[in-house]
Amino acid sequence: MSGRQTTRVIHIALLVVVAGLFSVEAAGETLEREYGTNPARTWYPESAIDTPDAPNIVLKASDADDAPLHAYRLNERTWFLFGNIADLDAYNRGWNGNAGFVVTDDAVVVIDALGTPKLGERLIATIRSVTDKPIRYLIVTHNHPDHAYGAVAFKRLGGVTILSHEGVEQYLNSGHWEPSADFRRSIIAPDMKGFEVVLPDITIGGKPFSRYSIQVGGVTFNIYNVGPHHSFGDLVVQQVEDRIIWVSDLTFNGRTTFIGDGNSRQALESIDWLSQSFPDAWLMVPGHGSAQTAPFPMIGKTRSYIERLRSVMAQAIEDGLDLQEAVEQAGFEDWKDTRLYRSNHRPNASFIYREMELELF
Repeated sequence: MSGRQTTRVIHIALLVVVAGLFSVEAAGETLEREYGTNPARTWYPESAIDTPDAPNIVLKASDADDAPLHAYRLNERTWFLFGNIADLDAYNRGWNGNAGFVVTDDAVVVIDALGTPKLGERLIATIRSVTDKPIRYLIVTHNHPDHAYGAVAFKRLGGVTILSHEGVEQYLNSGHWEPSADFRRSIIAPDMKGFEVVLPDITIGGKPFSRYSIQVGGVTFNIYNVGPHHSFGDLVVQQVEDRIIWVSDLTFNGRTTFIGDGNSRQALESIDWLSQSFPDAWLMVPGHGSAQTAPFPMIGKTRSYIERLRSVMAQAIEDGLDLQEAVEQAGFEDWKDTRLYRSNHRPNASFIYREMELELF
């Protein structure tokens, strides 16, 4: 993400936190929310698999660093932390993305680190509430703060090998992360205490869809380079023996996707690869929203949204519309009740308009 793009996204997020209102249905009750977390209660869906509901998790600055977070057990060794589907706010304190961990026979493998150093500490506490086995690997699927800013807690723990896409190193050395970190500090400063950028011990890259494998305690993890579709570089993790695919932000479930970074053409190619590569998969776990069983409708829904927005923006350019005009006429009526539509759709349209200008001319 360029410095200009980062500033634009942060500015939009600030406007949304201040002014946006929407409602969602959860457990039969309509909740009016500011694109974020309802401060009146904490609520978790009964299941984290195939549910249209999303948790409403209220955290406090005064919560202990070693207080475990709520986690769902997906199978005998796999745990899933199902985050708020919301923008960052003072009530969710940065827990607006998913993470998970696998307790193998020998050690623990963690997928993503959540969105602040404090959440990283609490993720470690959650693991410790389940097992005393050592944490051996942290796989950071991409550089966005809701998935990566808790990594410093694992670095300080010691003994944890951190893996991420080779593009993350480029991002962290670019200085573009600074406005993002400052934005989080402006809302949840205590939770960002001790934050620092974390460079991986192992970087994963190579040809698109190539893989890097690790084996831990009888479990194989194939980690695939799915290119810069959503960030500077993105990973998908296959938990082979359990037929679980951690798809990160390649697909979104129960909310409007975010395409203000990465590359929408690469996203379509990567989604097609995902849909064809794991015919025996039992479960796919996205970076946002509930886990999903076959036939994984979130794949088609995410792809359809991106392809449609590319088509709309390409037609707007051919019709001679400027950026503002194109964005104004690009509303998707059938998506307007989707979580984070009003927060993400216009930035998505703006980003894709610029992409299509380059592709068409």
